[in-house]
Order: sequence, then C-alpha cells, then structure tokens
Amino acid sequence: MEIKMTIDCKGLSCPMPMMKVAKAMKELKTGDALEMFGTDPGTKTDLPNWCTKTGNEFVEMTDLEGGITRMVVKKA
Repeated sequence: MEIKMTIDCKGLSCPMPMMKVAKAMKELKTGDALEMFGTDPGTKTDLPNWCTKTGNEFVEMTDLEGGITRMVVKKA
C-alpha cells in the first residue's frame, strides 16, 4: 500500500491529533492511505474508534522507539 500523506502529531495532545487526521483525510481520495506519527496514548483508541464511526479503514498501528506510535488509515 502506498502512503499518500504523512502527518506528524508528535507532542500533540487530545484533541489535536484527531483534528489533524480528520482535516488531512478530507484532502485524500477514496482508497488513499494516511500515515500518522504521534505520542498521545489516547490516540491509540481514539483513531480506531473514529475510523469505525466514519467508515474509514484502520489499517495498522506500530509502536516505535521513544514512545512514538505509527498509525495508518485508508480513506473509504
């Protein structure tokens, strides 16, 4: 899968990561993938829940070094 957009939400607290994701998704086409890097632990549950509510596909979540989480969402 090709990542069409990457956003950096490291250091941001709720609700900013989700606001940035929602705004970025509006710029993507159906089937495009968005990659987000963040440090807010709440986003680990917020983003999958948001995908369920909006119909987008939560593809993967990977914990990286330094408390950073990489998440990928595919636009429905």
